[in-house]
Amino acid sequence: MLRTHKLGEADRILTMLTRQHGKVRAVAKGVRRTSSRFGSRLEPFMVADVQCYEGRNLDTITQAESLASYGATIAGDYGAFTAASAMVEAADRLTEDEGSLQQYLLLVGALRSLSRGEHEAGLTLDSYLLRALSIAGWAPSFVDCAVTGAPGPHRYFVPQLGGVVADEVAPPGAARLDAGTLDVLGALLAGDWPAAEEAPERSRAQASGAVAAYAQFHLERGLRSLQHVDRSGPELPRRAAVRPPIGPVDVLPVPTVAAMIDRADAPVARPASPGRADASPETPAEPAGSSIARVAAPPTTAAAPAGHPEHQEPPA
Repeated sequence: MLRTHKLGEADRILTMLTRQHGKVRAVAKGVRRTSSRFGSRLEPFMVADVQCYEGRNLDTITQAESLASYGATIAGDYGAFTAASAMVEAADRLTEDEGSLQQYLLLVGALRSLSRGEHEAGLTLDSYLLRALSIAGWAPSFVDCAVTGAPGPHRYFVPQLGGVVADEVAPPGAARLDAGTLDVLGALLAGDWPAAEEAPERSRAQASGAVAAYAQFHLERGLRSLQHVDRSGPELPRRAAVRPPIGPVDVLPVPTVAAMIDRADAPVARPASPGRADASPETPAEPAGSSIARVAAPPTTAAAPAGHPEHQEPPA
C-alpha cells in the first residue's frame, strides 16, 4: 500500500503497487468504519493479497488478506516511519501502470528491513533510492566518468550528468566529494552493508545529501517526505551520554539570600505623573514589590459639650 485518500464518509481510495499489474488505484468501501472486515489490512506499508472488481476509472476492492504487517512496527519508530514515507513516495513516482516486478520486490524488501531494524533507517532509504533509480534506468556512476567513460576514481559529483565526472568536463561550481563519501555511495548501491555502516558519520551525511540531490533531479521534482527524514542515527544518544562534565566556568553563580534581600529593598525611582505638576521630588519612592495597602484612618469622634444629652445622668 503506497498511499490512501478519504472518499465520502466511510470509503477510501488506495494506491497500490502490485507484482504484475503495476500501480493500481481502487476504492475500499466502508473501511473507515469500526465494523469493517479488512480496514486494518489496507493501511500504508502493508502487504496484502487483494481481489478487485475492475471499473471504468477506479477498481473496487472486494476481498483482502494480509501477507505481511509492517505498518504497526514502522509507525512506532519515527526514523523508520519517515524513511518508509519517502520510499513509498519515490515508488509512486517511479512506477506506472505497467508491471514492474523488480520495483515491487525492492520496495517490499526495504519495508521488511525497516520493520526488523536490520540497518539504520537513513542508510536503508539511501540504498533503496539508488537501486530504484538504477532499475528505472538512471544508474549513477561513482567510479568512472559518467560523460567520457574515463576510468576513475573521480571526485566531482554532478547529478545532472549521471554521477562523478572527470576534472576536464566538470562544470563550474560542481560538488567535490572525498574518497570516503564515494566509497559509501558505492557500498549503498552494491548492498555492501558492513562497509556502509563502518563509514564515518561525516561521509555518510555527505552521501545522503548526494543521494537526495540525485533522486530529486531525476524525479523532476523534490520528494516532500525527504525534508522530514530523521538523520540522527543510533550513535547520537551514546555520544550525548559520554559528554564531559560541566566545568566551573559553566556554573552560574547562585545569589545568596542577603543579596536577594538587598535587591528587594533597593528603592526604585519613579517618574512624576504628567498630570500632577505639584508632585514633590523629595518624596521617597516605595520599595519594589511592596504590596502594603494604604487605608485611610477613621475620623476621630469629637467630645460632646457638657449640656449634651449624652452626658446627662439617667434618672434614679
